[in-house]
Amino acid sequence: MSAPPSGKGEPVENKQQLVEWVASGEKTKDAWRIGTEHEKFVFRRSDLSPVPYEGPDGIKALLDALAERFGWERHEENGNVVALSRNACNITLEPGGQFELSGAPLRTIHETCAEVAGHLEECRSVAEPLGLGMLGVGFHPLWERSAIPWMPKGRYAIMRRYMQLKGTLGLDMMLRTCTVQVNLDYASEADMVTKLRVSLALQPLATALFANSPFSEGNLNGFKSYRAHVWTDTDPDRTGIPAFVFEDGMSYERWVDYALDTPMYFVYRDGQYIDVAGQSFRRFMDGELPGLPGELPTISDWADHVTTLFPEVRLKRYLEMRGADCGASDQLCGLPALWVGLLYDQSALDAAFDLVKDWTIEEMEAMREAAPRLGLQAPCPGGTLQDLARQVLAIAAAGLKARGRLDWIGTSEDSFLADLHETAASGLTPADRKVKLFQNQWGGSVRPMFGDYAY
Repeated sequence: MSAPPSGKGEPVENKQQLVEWVASGEKTKDAWRIGTEHEKFVFRRSDLSPVPYEGPDGIKALLDALAERFGWERHEENGNVVALSRNACNITLEPGGQFELSGAPLRTIHETCAEVAGHLEECRSVAEPLGLGMLGVGFHPLWERSAIPWMPKGRYAIMRRYMQLKGTLGLDMMLRTCTVQVNLDYASEADMVTKLRVSLALQPLATALFANSPFSEGNLNGFKSYRAHVWTDTDPDRTGIPAFVFEDGMSYERWVDYALDTPMYFVYRDGQYIDVAGQSFRRFMDGELPGLPGELPTISDWADHVTTLFPEVRLKRYLEMRGADCGASDQLCGLPALWVGLLYDQSALDAAFDLVKDWTIEEMEAMREAAPRLGLQAPCPGGTLQDLARQVLAIAAAGLKARGRLDWIGTSEDSFLADLHETAASGLTPADRKVKLFQNQWGGSVRPMFGDYAY
């Protein structure tokens, strides 16, 4: 998520303002950028335990150390540092203390990968003196939910209460999952619609390629991506694959209607989160929100609200690809490479659309259901996700080569797909590789992962 909201902005009096807000994200191709976000678990190296907010080796101490040593600006909520910002980047806290980098909008995958590497090095340099480490996997492999400390952020207290009314795994989503996502631009409404359809249809493939959460509470859980499974039982009002995206007439306005019909969580006023969970933004626009009678929402309230929608791809003023487990640093570069290759070159986008244009919503839902458990062996139209992966990666590689964005020694962005090509060729996801280690070298324990795979 972003840094704390302001609760300010122009009043929202009609739906057209919201449609124009989404449309304002349109950019010419030369202005398209790449924004990569990732989360990771923080743990104590001494006993691998989760890290609370307070204490000499707590999350607050980690944030303070980053701010003091590397010039990050602190952002507070009720006297607690909950976010840092610097040069269009944010570091924020997920509910269980997961550390998230929301990167700057960058021109190339080379820049994105350098940003990730620099961030991880900064984190290492301040975490090690505190006796802390960081691990990138999709679901916490060791500790049960009750062992994970909650962070002191007002929105999380509201979500914590409401999540338990809507599904059985919402608290696990909040406390025990980590993801990597990439945020990409569109040129027009038609361009947005094509990109949204392609990326929604192929999101189960991303889930399979990046599957990296086969463990929970120290044991095998029967999934390749348990994180993705968690999202299937979190909150049906705001998750999944919105079927209307594939219907005739899809538009900015259709997405705005979807967001308006998704229940709210909170409104931010005067430094406090007001619990309006389950209430309607439409009523808010009519001045009829019970918690704020007579008050109209601001555009900032709308921006906050759309961050609480959790479909597999989210439209704000850009598109967010949300289907992948967090993983090793090469995977943090591989995810943006995959989607930039598919969506930022017109020939690649056309080829990807041709692959998925005849799929039914039922077929896409079946893929979403199967991918978390079966990974690349999940069925899809015409074969398995492994078969599809080979085709999609070839399209993405061609798209990256066509972009022609080289680093200083002449390396193309398609080099960042190397690990994914290996995964597609072998059929072995990151989860499969970790399961083999668990069954052999690790002797049936997940604890060695915290040494072998820590950033």
